[in-house]
Amino acid sequence: MSDGDTGRRRAELAEALRQVRERIDRACAAAGRPPEEVELLAVTKTFPAEDAALLADLGVVDLAENRDQEARAKVEKFSELRPRSGVRWHMVGQLQRNKARSVARWADVVESVDSGRLAETLRRAVANALDAGERSDPLDVLLQVNLDQRTDRGGCAPEDLPELAEIVTRMCEIRLRGVMAVAPLGEDPNVAFATLSEISERLRRDFPDALHLSAGMSADLESAIAHGATRVRVGTALLGGRRLVSP
Repeated sequence: MSDGDTGRRRAELAEALRQVRERIDRACAAAGRPPEEVELLAVTKTFPAEDAALLADLGVVDLAENRDQEARAKVEKFSELRPRSGVRWHMVGQLQRNKARSVARWADVVESVDSGRLAETLRRAVANALDAGERSDPLDVLLQVNLDQRTDRGGCAPEDLPELAEIVTRMCEIRLRGVMAVAPLGEDPNVAFATLSEISERLRRDFPDALHLSAGMSADLESAIAHGATRVRVGTALLGGRRLVSP
């Protein structure tokens, strides 16, 4: 990318970021919440590491991917471009257990833990990564809640969430930090996020470290914030339509 192209892309991202932050501020004001309660998670899937680097330059501190193969190459390239950025990388897509070893090397947060088997696989992978010096801290995790009974989208059934939380909190290599969910397609997100808010509140009573509620994307972040989201996952509104790139 030429200097001119980089400058234009930076300007595009800066304007998009300004607009997204304004949406978050307005949504927080409408909900009577301070804006600092809501983290912006920039979803960089299918976009190059150069875009992630520009977002970091603009002050974005949390970046997300949904496929391990793409993510690990991108994180490596990003680390070369911005070796001292201090950003946190999140895995937000469904995670197959055979990818846990790789994810444990690059992710700071996994937001899609939905079973005890996956939690145990991640625990072992993180333990190995810690022993090998491939990471220095435990892995923060969010439990993904299934709000529509569609198994192809992943997630734990709400009634099984306390048991899964109990399993995770017995592990020292991974740390329970909250819940995540995706609003069902074609349905009113307010209904889904109201349900998720109740689920999150119940979980925090027994697991006080489960503070985060990751919900809302480009199209429905206002609804998520109105129902207590502490993190919104924004891709299209920041980066534009998805590009097709080689992983």
